[in-house]
Amino acid sequence: MDRIDALRAQLTATADPARAPAMRAYMRGQFDFLGVAAPARRKAAVAWIKSHDTAGPDVWLTLAERLWQEPEREFQYVALDLLARHAAELPAAALPRLLALVTAKSWWDTVDGLAAWVIGGLVRGRRELQTEMDTLAGDSDFWLRRVAILHQLYWKRDTDAGRLFRYCAANAADPEFFIRKAIGWALREYAYTDAEAVRGFVASAALSPLSRREALKRIQQKPLPAKEA
Repeated sequence: MDRIDALRAQLTATADPARAPAMRAYMRGQFDFLGVAAPARRKAAVAWIKSHDTAGPDVWLTLAERLWQEPEREFQYVALDLLARHAAELPAAALPRLLALVTAKSWWDTVDGLAAWVIGGLVRGRRELQTEMDTLAGDSDFWLRRVAILHQLYWKRDTDAGRLFRYCAANAADPEFFIRKAIGWALREYAYTDAEAVRGFVASAALSPLSRREALKRIQQKPLPAKEA
């Protein structure tokens, strides 16, 4: 049996088709679903993912690309789980293929998974790739800019704060909701590591109200001057 067909059989066996319409509606009708909830999907796919542990980067990437072609969204989620498992083992040359996934079937669910868990893991182990993130931070595709803003999301003390703040400042005036939300999310997550740095940046940067609110959501706030969108 083909590898993708084998996975489909496993996912279909655990699917609840009655859930599919609500899952599709949650994604604004953009994607079809089998009707497999996240915990059930992970349980159903874990053996399939582990069976490819020794296959190597080219196979992992090729499988992810094939899964991206499947019509149901659960297959893209399995691709994310597969790639996240091996993010630190991927070579620097994998970045263009990962970015191609970002720009295919783009929506926050797959873009954020690729940004934080896959591309973030790849770049964290190969800091020379952060210059590529510098380029993405000014890309015309806002999804790629979102990747740049979020790629350090879970780096904690390894975060290059100066780079994060530059990306946020450079994109602060963008009216796109997904950019403003990403700025706030990235700053809020870094605030767990350095709340004062985030508070200071927010006080001085011309952020949108959405970005400011998200950035400061879990910080014990001091009064900050009001800023316009």
